[in-house]
Formats: sequence, C-alpha cells, structure tokens
Amino acid sequence: MMGFIAELQRRNVFRAATLYAAVAWLIVQVATQVLPVFGAQNWILRLIVIAAVLGFPFVLVISWYYELTPEGLKRESQVPRTESIAHVTGKRLDRAIIAVLSVIVVLLLANTFVSHRDATEVSDDKSVAVLPLLDEGGGADDQYFSDGLSEDLISMLSQVPGLKVIGRRSSFRFRGDTSDTHGIAAKLGVASLLEGSVRRQGRRVRIVASLVSAQDGRVLWSQVYERELKDIFDVQSDIAHSVATALRIKLLGTASTPLQPSNHDPAAHNALLEGNFYFERHTENDYQKAIDYYGDAIRRDPRYALAYARRSVAEVYLAASFLGSDRAMDVFSAARADAQTALAIDPNLAEGHLALGWIKEYADIDMRGAEAEYRRALELAPGDPVASRRMGGILANQGRLDEAVRYTQAAIAHDPLDSGNFFNLALYQTALGHFDQAKSALAKAIELQPDSAGFHMQLALIAILQGDHEAALEAARAEPAGPWQDYALTMSQQIGGDAAQADAALQKLIDAHKADMPFQIADVYALRKEPDAMFNWLDRAWSSHDAGITGLLYDPFLLVYKDDPRFAAFCRKAGLPAPQP
Repeated sequence: MMGFIAELQRRNVFRAATLYAAVAWLIVQVATQVLPVFGAQNWILRLIVIAAVLGFPFVLVISWYYELTPEGLKRESQVPRTESIAHVTGKRLDRAIIAVLSVIVVLLLANTFVSHRDATEVSDDKSVAVLPLLDEGGGADDQYFSDGLSEDLISMLSQVPGLKVIGRRSSFRFRGDTSDTHGIAAKLGVASLLEGSVRRQGRRVRIVASLVSAQDGRVLWSQVYERELKDIFDVQSDIAHSVATALRIKLLGTASTPLQPSNHDPAAHNALLEGNFYFERHTENDYQKAIDYYGDAIRRDPRYALAYARRSVAEVYLAASFLGSDRAMDVFSAARADAQTALAIDPNLAEGHLALGWIKEYADIDMRGAEAEYRRALELAPGDPVASRRMGGILANQGRLDEAVRYTQAAIAHDPLDSGNFFNLALYQTALGHFDQAKSALAKAIELQPDSAGFHMQLALIAILQGDHEAALEAARAEPAGPWQDYALTMSQQIGGDAAQADAALQKLIDAHKADMPFQIADVYALRKEPDAMFNWLDRAWSSHDAGITGLLYDPFLLVYKDDPRFAAFCRKAGLPAPQP
C-alpha cells in the first residue's frame, strides 16, 4: 500500500486531483455569480456542476496512465525512468495550485467583505421602523386616529435623505407587540424602533414617543407631547425632527427645515385618517368608504392636495380590482382628475405623482409616462417602498426585468414583511427563468400571507414551465377558490396528457371568465400552441381594457411567440416596446 501511494505521488495524481478540484470549484463559483447577470437559466449552472464532477475521475485516470513530456502526453509505461520529468511537472503543478488557491482566497475574502458590508447597510444606525402608536383612548372607533398619526410619521420620515424607514405594511404587523425589541428589529432589518401611544380626550391629544435601540432595548430618546388638536400638525413635525436628530440625520438637507402636512384643518385631516383606515382593508366596500372620507376631507379643505392624491389611488384600486370595463373607465376618469388636481396644488407631492403614474399605467397603458411619474415620486420620497415597488412593476411591463428585480428588492428592503413585494419578485424571476429564486420568494410570500390569492397559482405556473404536471395540480388546488384557481387548474390540465380533459377545462374557463379574464385565456391558448386563438383573445383583452395586458412582456407563455410579427404589432397597439429577438 505504501508503494502504491508513493507511485501516486510520483505520477502527480494527487497534485492533478487537487488542481482540478480547485479550478472546478472556482469555475462553479464564478458561474454562480456571473450567469444570473446575463439571465442564464438554472439548468446551465447545473450542467456545469455535473460536468465538473464527471470530469474528476477522468483526470485521475489520465494522470495515472499518462505523463507530460517535452514531446507531449505519452503513456507512462513508454517513458523510461531516466527520461521522466515527472518531478519537474510536479513543481509546475504546485505553482499552479498555489496560484489557483490564491485566487480562491481573494474571492472568499471579497465575498466575506461584501456580506459584511451588506449586513452593515441593513442594520446601520440610520434605519428605523415606526411601530403603530397604541391608542389608549379606549374607543375602538379611534384606532384610525392613532394609525393615521403613525402613517404620517412614516411618510414624513421617508422624506429624510439617507434614512431607511420601513413601510407601513411591515411595521404594522407588530401592532401592540413590543415584548421582543431585538427580534422585531431583526425581522425588519433596522437598528431602532419608534414606538409610543396616543390618548385623545376631547380637544386635546397626548402623544408619548420613544426611540428604542434594537441592540439592547435602551431608550435612546423619549418625549411627551400634549397639545390642542388644532396643533396636531406641529406635534407630528416635532416628533419627526426629534427622531431625525437622534439618528444624526438632517431633514431635507437642513436640520431646521420643518416637514408639514398639506393642510391646517384638523377636521379635514381627521377625515383623511378615516379614509386611510378603510383603504387598508382592501375590499370593494371599504375602498368606496375610503373614497367617501377622502371626499369629505376635500369638501372641508378644497386645497388639500394629499386628500386628492389618496382619493385618486383608492379610485384606481376600486376600478382595477372590482369594476367592469365600462364602469372602470368612468372611475379612472375621476381618478385622473383627482391626481391632476393634487399636483396642481402641490407639484412636489410624491403621492400625487404616484397616483398619476397609476392612471397612466392602468388606464392609458402609457408605460413611459408612468415611469416618469414613478421616478419623480422616488426623487421626492426615496425611501417610499410603494414607489420602489411601482417602479419595479413599470420596468417589468417594458420587459426590463433585471432592473425590475433591483427596484423590487429595494422595496423589500424598506418593507420586508409585505407579501406583495415577494410575489412581484417571483413574477419577474419566473420570467427570467430563475425558478428556484422565484419559488423561494413565493415561499416567503405564502409564509407572510398564507390565504392570499395568486401565490399558489404562480407556483403552479412555475411547475408547468418545468413540465411537472402533478406539482402544478397540487399547487393549483392549494390556491384559494376563485378565478385564479380556475385559471391555474385550467393551465395545469393542459400538460396532463388527457386532451379531452384539457379541452373541457378550457371551455369551462371561457364560459365562466370570458368577460373578466381574456388575457389569461390567451395564456391557455399559448400553452396549447394555438397562436391564432391566442392573438384573438389578446385582441379581446385589449378591447375590454384588461389590465393583464400590462404584464405581456414578462409572461413566459406568451413570450414564446415574441418572434411572430403579430406580437410586435400588438405591442405597438398597446403602447408596449416590442421585445428584442
């Protein structure tokens, strides 16, 4: 055995194996970092790994049976011991091994540095989450008031350059829970928490606010405010100033510049807060209630720009989510007027630009115009996760998926517990062919909001793209009952091998949803490889103003036909850029 080991050493088998393993590992690591940049699919990386593993035994065999000589490779048995240069080759292999290992060390140090830097960026001292202020008034009907104050603080602090502020949907998940400061901050990715309480008695309000260190629970700053309700705007501005000072951040470039709400009428502001409360419930009836309250705020203060912007957004949500095409167009028109009025009153209102962007995107299908509005909103409120999310969406609508992923990841950084951000990320990763990343994002979305519509549907679509009929059916059946489950089940049946069952499922979908899901029916025909019917249903989607058209350029089923001249023609009609061949 000792002689065999010595012969392995003489023939440089160990050195060849070490060099091959080091080079293969380096290639795999570089491929892991580089391939996603070019949109390469995961199977390419898997192929590289498999090739690297399969090549290892061949290297061992070649290094045992062959020797490198000045004349090239020769069978080891044909090289006299007196002419062997195996020892010289061994030294060359040693130098090559050292060189490759040096590169690996540099790569590992770089990865460690980048990881450390990212962790620092997430948890530096310029990050805060505003937890919902507790309502101590005792009346359930007053919760909208304390929630509204919390939202105002989030909105104002989001305007501070260099300050990372967590969005409402993530921070409000911890309503009334301050028992584990460190755990909450870790989940939100911040270094400090702003918490407190509100007590409203008659015409006076008492607000207690504290800035708490996430690391050890220390109170870094605390203040009690007792004011008349007519001074509520000054109270909000004072709190925003104090928190920013505690974090050593300048507000809007100067420490003394106040952040003021858009009006000075407490009754109008109170109506706006009630509108916000109902808007966050996301039902048709509650959207309508929110619109009514925003209207009341506008009647009390016709110059209340924020109320116009909020009413516009609520009208867009109502029209896009619940109304048929005829009614939706009327509501979109009202939303457009509200957004334009908001910006006429205050051209620098970020929410006004967001509202107008929504109109341009959903009603006009004007992607370039919507992108300009979202960019302006981000300039005015760089920490607003909604603006980052909408920016990601509008870029995806134009087929700019890598950019869409980056903006969506920025939205996640500022709102890490909003399931919608992870769902959007999964959509874009699916279109890029990054199925593993898409499924990870969906798993997080489902963890955050298990019963939300669409999440399991997207898992079913990924399984279909991977050709896994059983997994697709399982995911489709897990989707909550409704139109998205109908669509997911129909799509899943198309790859099951039973043509009669596939036809019956498609006809059932058409009978039930021809009016509200023409875009999805086009998807089914694309999967069935029936492009004539697919383009016919796309035309129907356009005629009925189906908002699904905005997702055309990241729909992996329809993009199969991107080289068909009819595809480019439809894109031009819909105001979308034609995809590059």
